[in-house]
Amino acid sequence: MTDLPDAVFHADGSRLIPTELARGPWSADAQHGGGPAALLARAVERADPGPAGFVARLTVELLRPVPLTPLEVTVRTTRPGKKVQWLEASMVADGVEVARAHALRLRTADTGLPQIPTHDPLTRRPDDALPFEIAPALGRDIPDLGFWTAMELRRVSGSWTEPGPAAVWFRLGVPIVAGEEPSPLERVAAAADFGNGISAALERGAYLFINADLTIYLHRSPVGPWIGLDAGTAVEPTGIGLATSVLHDEQGAIGRSLQALLVDRLG
Repeated sequence: MTDLPDAVFHADGSRLIPTELARGPWSADAQHGGGPAALLARAVERADPGPAGFVARLTVELLRPVPLTPLEVTVRTTRPGKKVQWLEASMVADGVEVARAHALRLRTADTGLPQIPTHDPLTRRPDDALPFEIAPALGRDIPDLGFWTAMELRRVSGSWTEPGPAAVWFRLGVPIVAGEEPSPLERVAAAADFGNGISAALERGAYLFINADLTIYLHRSPVGPWIGLDAGTAVEPTGIGLATSVLHDEQGAIGRSLQALLVDRLG
């Protein structure tokens, strides 16, 4: 990854300047959802620190395409508390709100509770999985450099060329923000938005799959740089879809993510 920009974003005071790595697959001038999701995750976990510090749920609402222009992110606490806390973050580009996030933070404590597995680990660890490549959209004039190239990918199951469920490991190859080590939550948010992309239920290049939101539920923080998605997509004849991913680290499941989809024919 030596030829890539050094990060997905550069901080300039309160502004976050996207590099080409922030680009998404649908337009040469719009961002992939993973970058904004990671920035909103960064904001809500840093704001108003207190005992309720674990982000158990993060919902990102993509209100409109996020342009490849400088971004401003602000956060406010909507419900303070020592055990349960709610926060809201807003992302603005060119004076227009383009994305919003709602975060539920809970306190953590050593309660002595047993750890109960919720899902089997992925059948292959990253070092035993196969390389996996994501191609940008679909006959459109999209540069080869985008958010997918900021990631190292390893395939457990599924195929980019064939529709259906897939399980893929993701590891950031560059920081989200230059000079900062991505937090575990940032790594999850950056990867989770790919669930829809890797598990397309219909032929790629013939259909449009756009998610207007991303909701992440976590029951523990990931350990290590790799985030695994075991993803599947349901699509109805009405053009409504739902992508669901079980989220993993190398030790096992850490949570789930959901994306509501608008599905339509291309052309």
